Amino acid sequence: MTSYAAVLWDLDGTIVDTEPLWMAAEHELAVQHGGVWTEEDALELVGNSLITSGEYIRTKLGIDLTAEEVVDYLVERLVTSLRDHIDWRPGARELIAALDAQGVPQALVTMSYASIAEPVAASLPFAAVVTGDAVTRPKPFPDPYLMAAEQLGVDASQCLAIEDSRTGAASANAAGCDVLVVPHFVTVPAADRRVLIPTLAGVTPADLAGYFTRHIAP
Repeated sequence: MTSYAAVLWDLDGTIVDTEPLWMAAEHELAVQHGGVWTEEDALELVGNSLITSGEYIRTKLGIDLTAEEVVDYLVERLVTSLRDHIDWRPGARELIAALDAQGVPQALVTMSYASIAEPVAASLPFAAVVTGDAVTRPKPFPDPYLMAAEQLGVDASQCLAIEDSRTGAASANAAGCDVLVVPHFVTVPAADRRVLIPTLAGVTPADLAGYFTRHIAP
């Protein structure tokens, strides 16, 4: 049994392997507009808010679209892809199910928009869902994680966040959470109240508090 009041989950790259889908959509957009999109460009966007990514893309490609129009294109491509198939990250669904069986509240905290998050969240036992189109200040600001904790009726400082990106880990730490980082496409630096592990495969609820030495209030 974990001693955390709640566990707060990132989506992209943490629960679902959507990063290749985002990257493919970005590349398709670049090809349509005669631009060049590199792997380095794609990795620069991991964990960002969609509007931030949209602005980066339109500037980098020099295309006559607004950031919002770029985001609309990407979101449509992602929703279509996820309807066809979902690639789950190792161990994520199993840990979510195990936490649910123990009655641990869980929330999804993602900068993807609701149209992307809802089909995934619908199959998982989340008591709250915070999406990128529901917050004024996205990750790396603490607002998304603070909002999720508030919706669950718990203190963010008593929560564990599970993330895969620098931006997401910074957001969760800023909200006061312990952060378990499972890096995927990008490296995430070490920091106070942050532990990095290679995979969630085989991780149990009892393991979670053991990664951190600080006392968690009951």
